[in-house]
Amino acid sequence: MSERMSAPRTRRRAGRDPVTIDDDATLHAMGYPRKLTRRFQAFDNFAISFTIINILSGIFSSFGFGMNAGGPRILVFGWIGVSVMVLFIGAAMAEVASAYPTSGALYFSAGKLAKRHQGAWSWYTGWLNFVGQVGGTAATGYAAATFIQAFLALQWPSYEPTAHQTVLITALVIVIQGLANTYTVRLVAVLNRISVWWLLIGLVVIVGALVAGPDEHRPASFVTHFANNTGFTNGLYGGMLGLLVTSWTFTGFDGSFHMSEETVRATVNAPRGITRSIGYSAVAGLVLMLALVYSIGDYGKVAGSSAPPVQILIDGLGVGTAKLLLLIVIGAMLFCGLANLTSNTRQIFAFSRDGAMPGSRWWHTVSPRTRTPVKAVWLAVACSLALVLPGWWSHTAFTAIVSVNVVGLFLAYAVPIFLRLRLGAGFRPGPWHLGRWSAPVGVVAVGWILLSSVLFMLPQASPITVDSFNYAPIALAVVLVVATVWWFATARRRFRGPVSYGRPDEVAAMDLV
Repeated sequence: MSERMSAPRTRRRAGRDPVTIDDDATLHAMGYPRKLTRRFQAFDNFAISFTIINILSGIFSSFGFGMNAGGPRILVFGWIGVSVMVLFIGAAMAEVASAYPTSGALYFSAGKLAKRHQGAWSWYTGWLNFVGQVGGTAATGYAAATFIQAFLALQWPSYEPTAHQTVLITALVIVIQGLANTYTVRLVAVLNRISVWWLLIGLVVIVGALVAGPDEHRPASFVTHFANNTGFTNGLYGGMLGLLVTSWTFTGFDGSFHMSEETVRATVNAPRGITRSIGYSAVAGLVLMLALVYSIGDYGKVAGSSAPPVQILIDGLGVGTAKLLLLIVIGAMLFCGLANLTSNTRQIFAFSRDGAMPGSRWWHTVSPRTRTPVKAVWLAVACSLALVLPGWWSHTAFTAIVSVNVVGLFLAYAVPIFLRLRLGAGFRPGPWHLGRWSAPVGVVAVGWILLSSVLFMLPQASPITVDSFNYAPIALAVVLVVATVWWFATARRRFRGPVSYGRPDEVAAMDLV
């Protein structure tokens, strides 16, 4: 990977930082005026993806599934293997982000990289990304609500969590995150920085406690232990399902891409944010995974509990310490949801700017006070709440809806990478690029996305019943059918892909000062 920095531009405007001028010139060349404030430095851009990936949230939420689908062997070695695959995806995406540093990110680059049918490629990519991000906000809020109730049950044993309480707490969490993105935008930027240290310090505290606290640990060979409690007799199939634990965790790193228009030196800092967030999460997550695996006591008891990682903490450290560490995990989940909502909002802003959403003229307006798309914030909140609502009646229905989160996001990741491969030498890379490794990295990235997407849509437990059925294919089919009907009914006549607001000098005059 290399960086090929162009010569600095000499055009200056009074009172403008030359770095900002370069960023603005890049945006103007893509046909957009500057509407958002560039307040994100390199660390801030990295922080948003690192926070959305959120190893504490991802591992604690999915560890139990992995214990039953492959056990320690898949949890540890699957984490290593899938992390490498995700890094391939991130590197391929980062190269595209350097060439097209806009809030539109995936859908914008898909429209620009397509040789034909630019509008259709952009349309489907944008809607997959939108649904995936909304599902991510809903799922993260729901996970936080679940762990909040686990804490309440530990604190007050008479407390009994219910589906209704989970939905209400989820709604409260998402609304508070919406208010933060509306009234305390500068605080949100600070919180994203704090979240990185919360995750890293929290990781050190939890791992340190698991290393020093339990009286006994599993032997080194335990990392090769295999368990298949999925109900399927084929161990290979059960182990392949266990790979989803890592895939579930590594979502949302397109957040750095979506924040490009608010990032200084975005052509370099956005791709760095993507790759660094994946790399650091991979290493830190492996440390946490090993600490949890070697601290497992009674395997059957832990695997059969409602929250296996919490049970590990209770068995090894006692209820009091477990409650304190659980607060760290809950805090990480809240940070994750906040960052996810921020990224979701920027995608809505950009998609609406190009006229691809109902009521587009509303959702791409920017608050003159905060210089952020406040109306888009509340559209993201409303859509996330709509996905959470079915959980009032059925957890299965909620799972069916948010399961499209990961599949939708990764398919949206695949489209611009595939189109960049198909474009070949016609692709004009930005300062951050892969050079001669671009094609091999892209092929591996697309291949893994297709394989993992198939895994996400296969049955994950046997016997297959109404409650255990994997509804991800149905949820994805509904999204694609709605997008297709909408496309052929009206959208194809009015949406041609990313729009240009004029020549660079014309859009420069439209900048918000």
